[in-house]
Amino acid sequence: MGIVVQKYGGSSVADAESIKRVARRIVETKKAGNQVVVVVSAMGDTTDELIDLANQVSPLPPARELDMLLTAGERISMAVLAMAIQNLGHEARSFTGSQAGVITDAEHGRAKIIDVTPGRIQAAIEQDAIAIVAGFQGVSQTTKDITTLGRGGSDTTAVALAVALEADVCEIYSDVDGIFTADPRIEPHARKIPRISYEETLEMAAQGAKILHLRCVEYARRYGMAIHVRSSFSEKKGTWVTSADKVGSADNEGSTMEAAIITGVAHDRSQAKITVVGVPDKPGEAAAIFRAVADAQINIDMIVQNVSAAATSLTDVSFTLPRGEGQTAMTALARLQETVGFDSLQYDDSVGKVSIVGAGMSTSPGISARFFEALSDAGVNIEMISTSEIRVSVVVAETQVEDAVRAAHDAFDLDADEVEAVVYGGTGR
Repeated sequence: MGIVVQKYGGSSVADAESIKRVARRIVETKKAGNQVVVVVSAMGDTTDELIDLANQVSPLPPARELDMLLTAGERISMAVLAMAIQNLGHEARSFTGSQAGVITDAEHGRAKIIDVTPGRIQAAIEQDAIAIVAGFQGVSQTTKDITTLGRGGSDTTAVALAVALEADVCEIYSDVDGIFTADPRIEPHARKIPRISYEETLEMAAQGAKILHLRCVEYARRYGMAIHVRSSFSEKKGTWVTSADKVGSADNEGSTMEAAIITGVAHDRSQAKITVVGVPDKPGEAAAIFRAVADAQINIDMIVQNVSAAATSLTDVSFTLPRGEGQTAMTALARLQETVGFDSLQYDDSVGKVSIVGAGMSTSPGISARFFEALSDAGVNIEMISTSEIRVSVVVAETQVEDAVRAAHDAFDLDADEVEAVVYGGTGR
């Protein structure tokens, strides 16, 4: 008897009927001879509603209390899902993150998992019960306070539990049938990818694809846990995320995807761009700029520094960062103006990022040229460029993101033969 860990996103448990449907699927998995552990997100838009409530009460909610509030969403989901399963004649036990043994650091709002000690979960499944675990949350190893893992953290909870329990597979259920070559909401002809490597999935997630959380894929790659991305609204086979040596295996549904140069197109509308204008071109100035950003606990993405003008020995430095942290970065940099001696700061939150991802591009000349030509033909202007071994990213105006996605998708012949990318509801998580 194998262990299967299943995770259901907010759109899959959005209301009572959805919860009943999910309960039936879980019971079917149990009847097939598996021990089942389930991780659930909050119902529908509950987390957003709780954040709105907190902001109405306090302009700056204390991080500890905000975490305590937000974890209520998943506790509601786990309890009602356990009730629905028991109504079908099977025992189910619900557990909070701390009860499930998810141990984290003390960073509220974006805690990292340190360890998982799933003794109570193991005991439950050994007694033939279905264990239901609240995702997105854990307990600090040092303070013993409740913590949250950040948005999308239920994916990470599921993979971490699967690893700790030595599960056969971690199934991530959302409202689409797997991972596609582009967001089905933009490109309805996007093709489902039968198998994809951890590395390609990491790049897709990092560049804005929302089907899997970045940290969940990192965790799965580190421990070699296979992820099966599926829809809770259909019985179709999904996408397997696994090691690169298994991507081209014989059970790849006969797809030509194993020979594809480009795996998919990802986009991200949550970016902003800051340009530091007129920076003196001398050692230490760029270091001071990015130290200030780092000290503000802000992650930056793409960086471009212009060649300094010969007459002035001044240069411009541009970088992208999460839009929600833009004003914090601007404040931190403004304090440096006299010290560094730059002229001004420019902030643009009307940008987006579009990326092509594929392990085949490292040995295929002309990929960047084809990408840039496609954007040019679509009338899309490129503001910044960044590359890695398996990714080329560009920053464009936010209004041109969808045009850029479609142009890139067409340029690399990623369309399916027929429309197969169905979005059943919600946001795709």
